Amino acid sequence: MKKVDLLNLKGEKVKELKLNENIFDITPNDKVLYDAVILARAALRQGTHKTKNRSEVRGGGRKPWRQKGTGHARQGSIRAVQWVGGGNYGTPVPRDYSKKQNRKERKLALKTALTEKANDKELVVVENITLTTPKTKEMIALLKTLKLEDKKVLIIVKEFDENIILASRNLQNVVLISADEVNVLDLVATNMVLITEDALKAIEEVLA
Repeated sequence: MKKVDLLNLKGEKVKELKLNENIFDITPNDKVLYDAVILARAALRQGTHKTKNRSEVRGGGRKPWRQKGTGHARQGSIRAVQWVGGGNYGTPVPRDYSKKQNRKERKLALKTALTEKANDKELVVVENITLTTPKTKEMIALLKTLKLEDKKVLIIVKEFDENIILASRNLQNVVLISADEVNVLDLVATNMVLITEDALKAIEEVLA
C-alpha cells in the first residue's frame, strides 16, 4: 500500500495517508499516456487556417494574351499560382485535428500519470488551502513554505475559492484546477502536484 504524508499549511506532517492502489500504484502504460497527451494537444488546435486557391482568387477570367505569336510563355490566367496575386497551391485548409480514444484508455492514461507522480515523489497533499487575502505574495509564501516556489506546480482543489484564484492567476509557474478538471496534459506538463485532501478523495472516488 503506497502512502503519502499529509501536510498542514506550515509544511508540517500531520499524518500519513494511504493512496488508493488502483490509481496510484498501477503498472504505468506509457503508450496509452502518450496517446492521451497527443489527443489533448490536438484538441487545442482550432484548425481554422486557410489560404485561397486559384478558384477562390478574384479576377483572371480570361487569358492575359493569345496562345501563340507573342513571344511570351503561354498563360491561361493571371490568377495562376506563378503570378503575383495568384492563388496558392498545397497550402493549409480548414480541418479537424481531433483524435479519438476510448473511455477505458483515457481512464488508464490518467491513472498512469497519477501513478508516475506518486512514484517520482512529485505529489504533495495538504489538509486544505486557505488564503486570508487574494494577494499573489500570500500564494508565493505558501509555495516557499512547501518548498515549491521554483517548480511548475499544478494545484488541485475540490472547489474554487476566490482568494486562491486571484492569488495564483498572475503566477506563470502555477496552474489551478478543480478535482473534476484533472487531466493528463496538466499532470504531464507540471513538475509538482499540490492537492488538498478533499480533492484527492474526490479523484479516488471517480477513478477507483
